[in-house]
Amino acid sequence: MPPSQSALNWLAFDHLVSLVAVLDANGDVQFANTALEQRLGISRKLLLGTGLAGHLADPALLQNALAGARANEFAAMRFDMVLKAASASGQAAAEEAECHAILSQTDDPARFVIELIELQTQSRHEREERLLDQTEANKELMRNLAHEIKNPLGGIRGAAQLVQMEVESRELQECAQVIIHEADRLQTLVDRWLAPHRKPHVITVVNIHEVLERVRSVVLAEFPKGLTVVRDYDASIPEFRGDREQLIQVVLNLAQNAAQAMKQERDAGTARLSLRTRIARQITIARQRHRLALELHIQDNGPGVSPEMAERMFYPLVSGREGGSGLGLTLAQTFVHQHHGMIECDSSPGRCIFKVFLPLP
Repeated sequence: MPPSQSALNWLAFDHLVSLVAVLDANGDVQFANTALEQRLGISRKLLLGTGLAGHLADPALLQNALAGARANEFAAMRFDMVLKAASASGQAAAEEAECHAILSQTDDPARFVIELIELQTQSRHEREERLLDQTEANKELMRNLAHEIKNPLGGIRGAAQLVQMEVESRELQECAQVIIHEADRLQTLVDRWLAPHRKPHVITVVNIHEVLERVRSVVLAEFPKGLTVVRDYDASIPEFRGDREQLIQVVLNLAQNAAQAMKQERDAGTARLSLRTRIARQITIARQRHRLALELHIQDNGPGVSPEMAERMFYPLVSGREGGSGLGLTLAQTFVHQHHGMIECDSSPGRCIFKVFLPLP
């Protein structure tokens, strides 16, 4: 039987990021948009005719709201609720989510629309806004600071070389050599700062799983003992156009950071690094709406990131590791932003996930 005109109209809800369902008077699902399908891990076809209340931590909240709607006590009602964890069904299960719900009447007195806005999603959008502003400020700061350092650096190195050639004292020659070595080290650091802004994009067709396999080989060669790398790939993810070398560097920086953070776990032989790919639908990245996006997770079972470091980890020259340059995450974020994507971190003791979102065609 062909879909009704109402059902066709409901398809417009598929363009929303929020979770939307059309319910009958009993709370049974008559339509579920793509975002709700994905969040619950259940296809639209299987959701039809089932009670949405069964997916809520407190079903009475929805039943009471529906009772008020049926009694025509309001046109729209707002309340907070908790969406239960999704079943795994072959994929990683989503956790419980606090949502703000809006239940609205429709022209059909037997149909109601409920929209669920995940509070975590709102927080993510706010974080994205802050990260975008922070990234632009970081880029300007790094460019200006690099040029200010680079200009006198050549003169310092040249003067040290002249001193080394003119003086006969071995101690003074060694001092001059120290100055030359430190100037070279600073030059290398400045070049790394300027690299993302100098080097042009080399755009090719990229297979993200080839990128991950390259990174996996490098990480296992660098940490051959005590580390297990788990692959969890979605083979349906299409190829896309991007800078392959930059994306390798992004994933490599994140994977190496994770492996280095798991020193105790590596010593105990329990370190676990997971590379996971999935498709995200109807997602907003860097203020732009995208129908499809790559969602890449680099997850480890290390100590996690402290709350203090979480607020500053993408700042240049900030490192949580002794001897770290503090540029790895900053460069990774810059490269991802050049692909119109976003990086975010979800960390707790014993688990740290860096999530990379990249738009797909």
